[in-house]
Amino acid sequence: MDADVDADVEEPKDTVPAARSGGGRTRAGTGTGTGSGTDSGTGSGEKDSVVKDLDGDESWDGPAVESWFADIQADTAAPVRTATLWAALATGLLSMLLLGEGLALNLLLVAIPITLGVYFAAGRAGRRPRPWTLVWGGGGLALLIVPALRDAGWPSFLAVVAALAVGSLALHGGRTWTGMLFGPIGLYTSLVTGPGWGWRGLRERTGGARGNVGPVLRAIVVAAVLLVVFGALFAGADAAFADLLADLVPDASVSGGPWHAVLFVIGVVGALAAAHTAAAPVPWDRVVVPPGRARGRVEWALPLVVLVALFAVFNAVQLAVLLGGYDAVLRKTGQTYSEYARQGFWQLLLVTLLTLLVIVLALRWAPRDDSRDRTLVRAVLGTLCALALVVVASAVRRMDMYVEAYGLTRLRISVVTVELWLGLVIVLIMAAGVLGARWLPRVVLATAAATVLAFGLVSPDGMIAERNVQRYERTGTFDLDYARGLSADAVPALDKLDEPLRSCALKPINEDLGENAAPWYATSWGEARARNILDKREPSPEADWRVCSRLDQELAYR
Repeated sequence: MDADVDADVEEPKDTVPAARSGGGRTRAGTGTGTGSGTDSGTGSGEKDSVVKDLDGDESWDGPAVESWFADIQADTAAPVRTATLWAALATGLLSMLLLGEGLALNLLLVAIPITLGVYFAAGRAGRRPRPWTLVWGGGGLALLIVPALRDAGWPSFLAVVAALAVGSLALHGGRTWTGMLFGPIGLYTSLVTGPGWGWRGLRERTGGARGNVGPVLRAIVVAAVLLVVFGALFAGADAAFADLLADLVPDASVSGGPWHAVLFVIGVVGALAAAHTAAAPVPWDRVVVPPGRARGRVEWALPLVVLVALFAVFNAVQLAVLLGGYDAVLRKTGQTYSEYARQGFWQLLLVTLLTLLVIVLALRWAPRDDSRDRTLVRAVLGTLCALALVVVASAVRRMDMYVEAYGLTRLRISVVTVELWLGLVIVLIMAAGVLGARWLPRVVLATAAATVLAFGLVSPDGMIAERNVQRYERTGTFDLDYARGLSADAVPALDKLDEPLRSCALKPINEDLGENAAPWYATSWGEARARNILDKREPSPEADWRVCSRLDQELAYR
């Protein structure tokens, strides 16, 4: 299913054609693009548009942005298979019947016919799966497990968005930075062409092979009528059978007709778009951003050496504070423990982001004339990356101090996760400087998807509740108002609280679960587990708003 030019399969070192520069002069032998071997499609022999400046030096004139996309044109898709059309119809029906009540296991059920349609379309186009196709495809399906497990909407939303991104990569393939950048959004280019492609295939079959399609459609209609008539009679004859049907059969009432129709259209269009992309992917790897003009050693290295020295001094101060304790620092600055932690984290997070930006720009303008230049690039940027890792550790430690003082929240756990992932990216960049960077774009994006998956699987709301309950047992302080706004994933941890605090924390969640009862296919495992806990021991009715308000004030300022 993948047009991926896989690095693990025998292939030329660089098969990505250079962008057309619109008639500028060419300069061959531009080196490897970056001293660390970054695979950005800038190898020797690529086209570069150059001009002579007033001093006679060559400078990069650069092609227009439009020329970067000059070679971006998908192949004509092979005719759609009948199996692909049936898969699109099944996707529409499942979307109509299952997705109206919420998102949980139903997303995985809808993904099954989409995957089959993609497989049939790719096979008709002569494409075969590559290792990275299976990685992206399996990762996308794994990400759809998060809504099935967690009741919290925010990690589920991140997981669904990430699943769409890696699913699009599975359809397009790609191995370069441009492929990783445009591949996740490339699926949406087929939202118009895909339905048209499917409609042409349907017209061909209904026009030229009417005798083959008609009997199948009549059989489906007759089967549906028989199921409805006899199913209704059996349901009226036996209450147990009626309950079974109510649990298994999705609601397709007339009152929700317009919404069901919209879901049907979304399912069909989405399935055809995915199948069309698999049949004729857009070669985003051919988007080539020309390399920057290499700078001299002094011009390139001096600013970075100064920055490295600044990092070294800061890290030395951090080490001194860690060994000497925070009391002296707090007395000298006049800050509290929590103020010191809160002030530091956000600045250090920004430092990490800016460091990655500096590395990207430094690689673009890195000197690359000979081996000494490449050694210089590796030494300076390697040192900067190592010192940046110490900054990451310091930022995480600052947030840990802040959580100890004020508790864990969704924002705090999210930004710590981002900081840890940025630290992992820095480690990958350091490894690329030694091992080469052909694998770097795909691995960076894979780690991003894996981080989103792990974030959802660990249940952030459950972790927040667990950490804050432990903090309450240790300090006696508890943010009751924040706990009441958590999802059902937090119920197992909040259930450990003593009364009446337990009932105050769980009462809003219990009411929400009672009002939003969903069928089995739209109910997450976290919600089902919370219902089981609350059914065994419901919140006490004595925990009214007066009691809970008093507890909230007492525990917040204790």
